[in-house]
Amino acid sequence: MSRVGFVGAGRMGAPMVRRLVGAGHTVTALGRTPEKRAAASDLGAATAAEPVDVATGADIVVVCVFTDDQVRAVCLDGGLLAAMAPGATLVIHTTGSPDTARLLAARGRDHGVDVVDAPVSGGPHDIAAGAVTLFVGGSEAAVERARPVLAAYGDPILHVGPLGAGQSVKLVNNTVFAAQIGLLREAVRLGGALGVAEPDLLTALTHGSSSSRVSNMIAGRGSVDAFIDMAGAFVGKDVDVVRAIAAAAGTDLGLLDEAISAGIGDRNATPT
Repeated sequence: MSRVGFVGAGRMGAPMVRRLVGAGHTVTALGRTPEKRAAASDLGAATAAEPVDVATGADIVVVCVFTDDQVRAVCLDGGLLAAMAPGATLVIHTTGSPDTARLLAARGRDHGVDVVDAPVSGGPHDIAAGAVTLFVGGSEAAVERARPVLAAYGDPILHVGPLGAGQSVKLVNNTVFAAQIGLLREAVRLGGALGVAEPDLLTALTHGSSSSRVSNMIAGRGSVDAFIDMAGAFVGKDVDVVRAIAAAAGTDLGLLDEAISAGIGDRNATPT
């Protein structure tokens, strides 16, 4: 069993911590306030008030915060990366730019620390069931060191390439996800013009050849707008990132961008 440091025991991170503890790993979770430390303790983890204390003595440190800026703040400004022991591995679950993972890996080499990017596809219920999908980038050796820890909640664990590849795959996945929202909004517009109510159309489409995981999720909310109100900020954050890295690579999202604009439109401002 491993000694695991954990940063970000919130909506997604809390069920990860619970499953890590249940699998027999020794977990120390960051909690900056007494309330957050109490919540982490209720999950079975030891607690620490500073990132440095989470990293000290850990074999694996998992970061599951919301944005790239938060990842850099914790790992660099907060001293977490510098406090990790040589031979330890940093796992980044936050969906963000591959450049952030590469920056941390470059800094980590100075301390003998490996970095693995492992963004998550799924929700808290998938994590609680031990069946959340992980798109993993990193060296073979680093991924294999992290795999026994990730297996506490991840299945499948898909090693998709070198460092940064996990983020790239997740961003492409979320780009297609956002585009499908736009396609369904257009489908609802067409259905309305043909006299079919939106809830009826969405429910019917889940039983047809056009059915997808996205259509099932949206049908469960009853309307495209209701789904966007719930998930638009999360999806929009990742669309902002993929547009930026696509531009840096000398390309764009093509037809996907048109579908995204039809769906989440200008709701894709990154939340603060």
